[in-house]
Amino acid sequence: MFEIDHLGIAVKSLAQARTFYQNLGMKVMPEETVAQEKVRLAMVPVGDSRIELLEPLSEDSPIAKFLAKRGEGLHHVSLRVDNLQGTVENLKKSGVRLINDQIQVGAGGHLYVFVHPSSAGGVLLELCEERPKGV
Repeated sequence: MFEIDHLGIAVKSLAQARTFYQNLGMKVMPEETVAQEKVRLAMVPVGDSRIELLEPLSEDSPIAKFLAKRGEGLHHVSLRVDNLQGTVENLKKSGVRLINDQIQVGAGGHLYVFVHPSSAGGVLLELCEERPKGV
């Protein structure tokens, strides 16, 4: 089963983005840091999905590079899958290009991998799975 987990939005200022969504009357979750991606983020629940606000922690982070090239805006679409490991294995067998070959642990302990836009119709696609309890 696939569902939209979240939409990742690159922002220059997480504080300004938080204020915007709070002014809309939306709840913004506490900030988290994902060290390997060099990013600080906050999730905004929207129904069964979320908006992920992404602020770079350094000039060499993927989000900083995205902002320098494209400016603020939609960075990626994330799909929740039931079996991330099996999905990744099938993609690799099919020749799909992945950004990172290994499954990573991200915000909230979710497992994730990014599919390169060249294999996903020009969209950076994140595939994620909720991390099993106790792991």
